[in-house]
Amino acid sequence: MRKIVIIPTYNESENVSAMIDAVFGLDIPFDILVVDDSSPDGTADIVRSRQEEFRGRLHLMERHGKLGLGTAYIAGFEWALKKDYDYIFEMDCDFSHDPADLQKLYEAALTGPDVVIGSRYIHGVRVVNWPMGRLLMSYFASMYVRLITDMPVRDATAGFVCYSREALETLDLPNIRMKGYGFQIEMKYSAWKLGFKIREVPIIFTERRKGVSKMSSSIFGEAFWGVIGLRLRKIRPRTSK
Repeated sequence: MRKIVIIPTYNESENVSAMIDAVFGLDIPFDILVVDDSSPDGTADIVRSRQEEFRGRLHLMERHGKLGLGTAYIAGFEWALKKDYDYIFEMDCDFSHDPADLQKLYEAALTGPDVVIGSRYIHGVRVVNWPMGRLLMSYFASMYVRLITDMPVRDATAGFVCYSREALETLDLPNIRMKGYGFQIEMKYSAWKLGFKIREVPIIFTERRKGVSKMSSSIFGEAFWGVIGLRLRKIRPRTSK
């Protein structure tokens, strides 16, 4: 089974090289696609400098301008589908997601689900070093999503996810509307409405130690109002693969 981890970056020069080493150091082999949005701190240059070391396994997609998290993932998903990967993972570059947990998500995917979520809230609250205000906002956001959509997912905003090839081929990726963290909700909701099996596995989420968080009130607002729109929409599969 071919597996790839899509990592969107913007100003992650302090983390990206260590993340590459961590993923390639796992017992189970994963490829990496870094999708960089013209980071002014040289993130893409660091990735490029290491591609010879991991020829054929470390890939770089450079985009012009800061185009948003959702569009970065969609571009990465489409690229991975064209390259015939069987399982496509998404994760942050800042080590808030432990690279070792990629193996846990993959092993869960092999048991049948098409979407495996690295969940902060499936067995209690598993978050380290977040301020209480942000923790409450995240936790109650997921409760809000469940209330509005009836989707049986406890961590709807999670950004550590494994998708099967079949799921991503079926989802209408070009018409995913939300671009920030609401993108994570829309992807899970669309997969669920189209009948794909979703499973959550517990992870520990640790606040980044280096770099700057990309969370903002506008990103949260898009997710808040976008969920209501999701509930009112008819979710349809992609018409052509």
